[in-house]
Amino acid sequence: MKKFILLFLILGLGYALASTTGAGLPWESPLQTIKQSISGPVAFVISLLALIGAGAGLIWGGELSGFLKTLIYIVIIIALVVGANSFMSLFTTSGALI
Repeated sequence: MKKFILLFLILGLGYALASTTGAGLPWESPLQTIKQSISGPVAFVISLLALIGAGAGLIWGGELSGFLKTLIYIVIIIALVVGANSFMSLFTTSGALI
C-alpha cells in the first residue's frame, strides 16, 4: 500500500507541475470590461452627478420613506466608490516612467 501511494505521488507530481496556472479563464474578459467601464472619466462624471442628485434629494426631499432614504444612501455609496476609484487613478503612475 505504501508503494502504491508513493508511486501515485511521484507520477502525480509531474501532472501537477505541468498544469497551467489558470490563465485565460472564461470570466476574466467580462470582469476586465466591467472594471474598465467603471474606472474611466465618464464613470467619474456620472458618479459626480449621482452624488449631487442624491444629496439634493436628501436635503430638499422633505419627508421621505425609509425605503427611499435607504435607496438614496445606496446611490451615494456607489457614487463615492466609483468616484474614488476614478479619482485615485489620477495619482497612479501609468505610461513611461522617467
